[in-house]
Amino acid sequence: MPNTRQIKQRMNSVSNTSRITSAMELIAGAKMRRAQQRVVESRPYSAKLLEVLTDLTSSGSSGVDDLHPFLEKREVKKTVVIHFTPDRGLCGGLNSNLNKKALEFATNEVNPVSFFNVGKKGRDFISRRELEIMGEQIDNGDFPTPEDLGNVSSKVMQDYIDGSVDRVFIVYAKFVNTAVQTPELRQLLPIEPSQFTVDSDTEDAGNIASYEYEPDVESVLGSLLPRYVEMQIYQAALENAASEQSARMVAMRQATDAAGEMIEDLNLEYNKARQETITSELLDLVGGVAALENE
Repeated sequence: MPNTRQIKQRMNSVSNTSRITSAMELIAGAKMRRAQQRVVESRPYSAKLLEVLTDLTSSGSSGVDDLHPFLEKREVKKTVVIHFTPDRGLCGGLNSNLNKKALEFATNEVNPVSFFNVGKKGRDFISRRELEIMGEQIDNGDFPTPEDLGNVSSKVMQDYIDGSVDRVFIVYAKFVNTAVQTPELRQLLPIEPSQFTVDSDTEDAGNIASYEYEPDVESVLGSLLPRYVEMQIYQAALENAASEQSARMVAMRQATDAAGEMIEDLNLEYNKARQETITSELLDLVGGVAALENE
């Protein structure tokens, strides 16, 4: 059994770790609330854009596939996955779940799959698996802006228009609540017109405004669809950021609780070791006294 000095050192070490994880939990909680607020603030723009695109795709005089290249379905020869992951660890199983989702998709695909990694953890994972990487963007910070992601959206859109890419998917962590963040895989390009369909059960289903477009539907759609792709990528980044901070807050809370339990166990072990030392010293004294009396 370790002596009391060694146990005391371990208790101090665990106590220091507990203070660090507690501080990290508070920081992650503050960042999570700010990230959640950014997600909420982006929703009105997203909702209005979807409303206009719904009307545009239903107003086109020609077939939907002919309105814009982003709506055109073609034979799939090459697929790209925009792989969102955090730049740092200490967020529970979030990174491993996102990497597992991306790898599972690439493994099940018949056609070649390349990755555009947004985040260090995803880049490192894909590199170790020796999968094709078409680009990467790291160090986006805790609160990415649309400008930070401009390189990602412009790259995948240009490659899709050029024909070097036939499908684009996004893998990111969808923020459900503080305790739940689920890895999400969603097709970004080609855009399915069904994505613009407003649910008839929602309150706004009957409130879609009637628009007149100048110079024509195709021109307006050509301007809005790139904004829609950029918005989807930015929305995924916001969801991923909120999920990261939430997962880190929960992980640090669990680490703090585990440290507290460990301190209690060490304190009990310390008391036992101390009692054993005292008992041993008393026995030595009693034995010494008995030896003197026998003389």
